[in-house]
Amino acid sequence: MREGGLCRSTAMLSVLEHINAFLWGGPVLLFLLFVHLYFTLHTRFIQRKLPHALKLSLRKESGAGDMSRFASLATLLAATLGTGNIVGVSTAIAYGGPGAVFWCWITGVLGMATSYAECYLGIHFRKKQPNGSYLGGPMYVWEDGLHRKGMARLFCYFTLAASFGVGCSTQARAVTEATTSLWDLPLFPVGLLCAGIVGLVLLGGAKSIGNICSLLVPCMGVFYLAACGVLLVINWDFLWDALVLIIKSAFSFRSVTGGILGSSFLLAARYGIARGLFTNEAGLGSAPIAAASSAVSKPETQSLVMMSATFWDTVVMCGITGLVIVSTYLKQPSLFLGRTAGDYTAAAFSTLPFAGDTLLGIAIIAFAIATLIGWSFFGEKAAEYLFGSSGTVTYRLCYIFMIFVGSQLSLRLVWELCDFLNALMAIPNLLSLLLMRKLVKT
Repeated sequence: MREGGLCRSTAMLSVLEHINAFLWGGPVLLFLLFVHLYFTLHTRFIQRKLPHALKLSLRKESGAGDMSRFASLATLLAATLGTGNIVGVSTAIAYGGPGAVFWCWITGVLGMATSYAECYLGIHFRKKQPNGSYLGGPMYVWEDGLHRKGMARLFCYFTLAASFGVGCSTQARAVTEATTSLWDLPLFPVGLLCAGIVGLVLLGGAKSIGNICSLLVPCMGVFYLAACGVLLVINWDFLWDALVLIIKSAFSFRSVTGGILGSSFLLAARYGIARGLFTNEAGLGSAPIAAASSAVSKPETQSLVMMSATFWDTVVMCGITGLVIVSTYLKQPSLFLGRTAGDYTAAAFSTLPFAGDTLLGIAIIAFAIATLIGWSFFGEKAAEYLFGSSGTVTYRLCYIFMIFVGSQLSLRLVWELCDFLNALMAIPNLLSLLLMRKLVKT
């Protein structure tokens, strides 16, 4: 029975790898970059307003909605600041080489414009529900803007699937791996505890999610960046070489280095952009769902605020993680021998002078739980669109159950599944953005 399950898992992994190699090796990758570039030009480089966006995120504003301006941003950050910033960057470098870090950066910088556009349309077409809450996102762009309800429902089904994969399976797996590695805890009680924590938050609804995320996101972000800052100081003499290697390998059609960090342009772009999208979700369609629930008077204002999430997630968090891994490798390459793809960040953290493994484990657990909470919100809104308010209870139960399922899957299978589900969500969302591009104002 075990061998049969292993064979099925291996076969599924093989199929997903071939599909993702096609999607992310050409069509989705190029489509995503085109949309990023288009809206960067269409909004006249909206990225220039990042300082203003950061100030806006801290201001209070009264208005209709389930969440405050900052709470909606924190919910998005909770969903995006997850294992993608730690394990995702690690696997991107393992499979795509150091150049993958550069393409993560590019995805983050250009992705801010796409994030602005999708949030603008999500708020523009949002609808007030009988209970006073708001629903918005690509499904309403398709239904009310493009009058294609079938596409709206299709996007919601993809969002449900992604919430169980991107938002749930990867995070549950990250928690169980961390707790097993650090404290040798069995999987069942850890999965049960995760389900219980997320379940308690879900019972409180959108406001509870926003409040928890507003508290958790700043704390875990500062904690992780402080640890990375110490590592960058330790690796100070290798930072410049790490930057040069990242940039060179991003454009090389042959491997510019040997060992575990050897790769080429195509692999670097494929894994860097795919992991960049996974972490910041710009163009995925999740950000406008959170933006639509905010207390906001103008679409332009909240769209700027939500745009800053892409900056924090990819340009800052992923960029620093990538620098830590590459600089540590250049300094102590022997630390990476025999390591799995998702374990490169752990190799770098092992050089900390104080409990590096424990600090990284705690960071992974905190990030993962935050993502579990944030992504449950996106899936719940998709379920509410498809099945009405009565469908949210069933969704919550399924989501909690998937925490257990996800904790049992292999790391490679989980990430390949995420890349596939990301593509399913991104394609209809990016298409709707281009079709409704003239409505986006700055």
